[in-house]
Amino acid sequence: MKMKSMLKASVVLTTSLLLMACGNDSEANNQSAEKPADAPDTWIADRTITGLVFQSANDAGAGTMSPEIADYIKERTGITLEIEAVTNEDSQAALASGLAAGDLPDFIAFYLNDSGRPEFPMLLQASNEGMFHDISEELQSGEIYGKYFEDGYLPRDTRENIMMRDDHDGATYLVHMAIDQEPADPGQKEIGGTYIRKDIAEDLGIDPLEVNTSEELEDLLNDIKDGDYTDDNGSPVTPLGPTVWGGSDRPWPYNDLVWSGPSNEKFMKDDQGNILHESMTDYAEQRVEFVRRLLDQGLMHPEFFTMEETRANEGVTNGSFAVVADVHNYRPELSDGSYVPLGPINRADGSNHMVMPYKSGYAGWAVPSTTENPEEIVQFADWMASEEGKRLYMYGLEGEHYDLDEDGKPVVKEEMLQLADEDPEAAKQEGFRGVGGYWGEHLAWTDMNNLEQFGEAAWGESQRDDVSEQAARDIIDFYNYDERYDNKEVIDGLTPRAYLFEFEDGDDTLTTALDTWEEDIQKAYYANSDEEAQDIIDQMRSQLENANIEEFTEFLKEKEDQGEVIFY
Repeated sequence: MKMKSMLKASVVLTTSLLLMACGNDSEANNQSAEKPADAPDTWIADRTITGLVFQSANDAGAGTMSPEIADYIKERTGITLEIEAVTNEDSQAALASGLAAGDLPDFIAFYLNDSGRPEFPMLLQASNEGMFHDISEELQSGEIYGKYFEDGYLPRDTRENIMMRDDHDGATYLVHMAIDQEPADPGQKEIGGTYIRKDIAEDLGIDPLEVNTSEELEDLLNDIKDGDYTDDNGSPVTPLGPTVWGGSDRPWPYNDLVWSGPSNEKFMKDDQGNILHESMTDYAEQRVEFVRRLLDQGLMHPEFFTMEETRANEGVTNGSFAVVADVHNYRPELSDGSYVPLGPINRADGSNHMVMPYKSGYAGWAVPSTTENPEEIVQFADWMASEEGKRLYMYGLEGEHYDLDEDGKPVVKEEMLQLADEDPEAAKQEGFRGVGGYWGEHLAWTDMNNLEQFGEAAWGESQRDDVSEQAARDIIDFYNYDERYDNKEVIDGLTPRAYLFEFEDGDDTLTTALDTWEEDIQKAYYANSDEEAQDIIDQMRSQLENANIEEFTEFLKEKEDQGEVIFY
């Protein structure tokens, strides 16, 4: 399949025109010269490096670097870094258009949690068609990126599917980012999932952590409805509200009615060891029946799957939702300690212990084959990911934004903490990640170990004794996080959908059918009748059968028989 066949025609023209405007100008961008006599050891080249980012505007971080930080980078490396972003609601379609246009700058960056993401097949195809430089030797020479080639450093999916594929004969075209230094690193101890208003739980005399099935949750929601509880404005509460990010079909409130393990890809083994997709079970029927009943009885917000984020934020802040479908302990809406974790609801196999991947990634970058002196891009990326570069990106400038303590760890200045709290937009103009400038994410944010590198899990955390941080720590204690972490299961494997590209060999019929299954379940939730809901499920099931879902599960079984580890 050629890259042009992947495009959405409506996106091609606008994105291609944008790319033509910001493409790689070899004379302007590649000004490499001999190293000046007085240059520091970190000097790379006197040139501009332009990156084009196919992500949301906030994640791309274009224009968020301060002039002072830009000057520091120039002084230390000779590099002028420019970040540009494609403004498009569909980052996947924008990436497809960008690859088809072919007029790319010095590097591109993109979303890439794992090889199961829809961006990966087009990136792999572009690699196979010679659109990117092989930068394997340059990466291996780096102090930071050289670690990628050490045994056990990368997770299997990153190593075997994305960066060091057997069919690439030692070449590396794509670089996976956001790799932790240590396996199963808990990082900031973020606790996501379903939460309940603390005062309601106490009034009902329940232990929220002992609500572990959807049946128990439904009983609780009925008790809440009968309790005539109100929000901060005196209005009746909704027993179950959406996520704090707005309407979404996340599994936490009915996890035991979702045929899936922690990956939430709707694949899992039955009691006989058979690998099944949810469409090969009756779990969709059970979940749809459950959700329709909650909606019908007023136990679930009617806009549970569709509410915009602003209203969802307000609902949590005002206590309008007795139970929130998904939030986490560091969200500002929880800073007053008004909500505590509920459950977790068991998975379909009856378990609810902590399961973590060995390591995982989040995004990626590549150097187009049109880029001159690609080794300089890699050298700059390695400097950005180094202690100096990463601290600059995360904390800004020493003496202006932070000082160093006796252990050489950054201590954020009080005035910066105050500015970030009182005027976030003004703080963002200081131009580094700690205050919301994400320009360095694409090359710097890997080999991650904040506690070791910075002495704290998040920017300014060690100096904050405010209510917000205390509330997050209280939730960690309430949830028994450390005990659950000690008893965690760590899996170094690929998710089922990571095998789709190999199975389909360029035909995305099954991928499309699996995506449709996820999307159309919501239509069944809101169907006019139970019969209509069943018809929707039956049509989706038939579509998956025609797309060879059973053959794919057999293919997964063959992979396991060959020693593959699959993260369900």
